[in-house]
Amino acid sequence: MIRLVLAGLWVCILTAGTSYAVAYWKENGSLLSAKDDYLEGLQSQKTRALSVPMVENGNVQGYIIARFTYTVDAKTMHQLNVPPEPFIVDEAFRKIYADERLDFRKLARYDLSILTAAIKQRVNARMQADVVQDVLIEDFNYVSKDEFQRKP
Repeated sequence: MIRLVLAGLWVCILTAGTSYAVAYWKENGSLLSAKDDYLEGLQSQKTRALSVPMVENGNVQGYIIARFTYTVDAKTMHQLNVPPEPFIVDEAFRKIYADERLDFRKLARYDLSILTAAIKQRVNARMQADVVQDVLIEDFNYVSKDEFQRKP
């Protein structure tokens, strides 16, 4: 019987000591200091695929399918309350949809550097800081309405 009481007391002491040690490490941040060095530098993120309808003569002719990658300072990224991805997707959609110079039948002639620079500039203006360092194009294709509706 005494062994059982001593074993129970030993478990209680061990549990209390472990809880104290974890609370002490969490409060002092000794385990988190190694992460600060890791957070330095640029971090890249990918946006979701974006499909922008191309309208001509009041009818949808097809869709521009685009996906972007953007780079952000890692420290800045972890301090943001809202990630920049929704702003990037929104600005890309607006720019592609409203651009009169975009001929969806001849995408090879479209200057993509103007598109990425405009997206970066507008996102940073909306976030009121230089958050986005660069916007890169991962995928940019035109799919006709017929091809889009056809499912293999």
